[in-house]
Amino acid sequence: MRRAISWILIGLTLLSMLAGHGASASAVSEVVTAIGDGDSLSAAGGKRVRLVQIDAPELGSAECYAREARATLLRLVPVGSTIALDADPRLDQSDRYGRLLRYVRRGTMNVNVALVRAGAAAPYFYDGDRGRHADRLLAEAKRAKASKRGLWGACPGTVLDPQRLLDTRSANAGTGSGAVGVVGGSGCDPSYAGACIPPPPPDLDCDNIRALGAAPVRVVGSDPHRLDGDDDGWGCE
Repeated sequence: MRRAISWILIGLTLLSMLAGHGASASAVSEVVTAIGDGDSLSAAGGKRVRLVQIDAPELGSAECYAREARATLLRLVPVGSTIALDADPRLDQSDRYGRLLRYVRRGTMNVNVALVRAGAAAPYFYDGDRGRHADRLLAEAKRAKASKRGLWGACPGTVLDPQRLLDTRSANAGTGSGAVGVVGGSGCDPSYAGACIPPPPPDLDCDNIRALGAAPVRVVGSDPHRLDGDDDGWGCE
């Protein structure tokens, strides 16, 4: 009987070791080479990373708190710092722009969670998919909103809805964040987000977009003006 119990304990120990090895193997260490906006970065080897399950105000748009969100991410993971990229098996592994969808860790800090805690980003559960940190992200966002931390204080009227992309544009007046340019309106092409780009005709080029004060512009549709030459989701960079 004692021998059987010993073998069971050995088996459980081995299983625990294997599980721990699998968890660590899913994390890949990288060096940060650039910060995009408040929820995206680049790593060595040309890797582009979109921090999964969160959304931050977009640079190059009329969104309130866009520059501040980027500054927060830069403070948490400065260029040259070493990070770990954690995949979530419950979620897509890359987006339609080819960016890796990952939790970013620096040491023991979950950067995705830290951004939400600071009020620099909000939870975003694409297609309603909830990853392993979904409950924690939502709880941190509710606390940040209640405390008016970060964008929740700077951008009044912003709605916390994890099923939708964060939109701080209605609160942008006078904040100095984002780009100049008109947002919304019935004459805006739905292929572009963050600024009002009229549909063709005529065909607009990047000089026209810059004249509108809308460059760079986020491309979210078919891009009828062909502004996104490198297919990275941004036009007229």
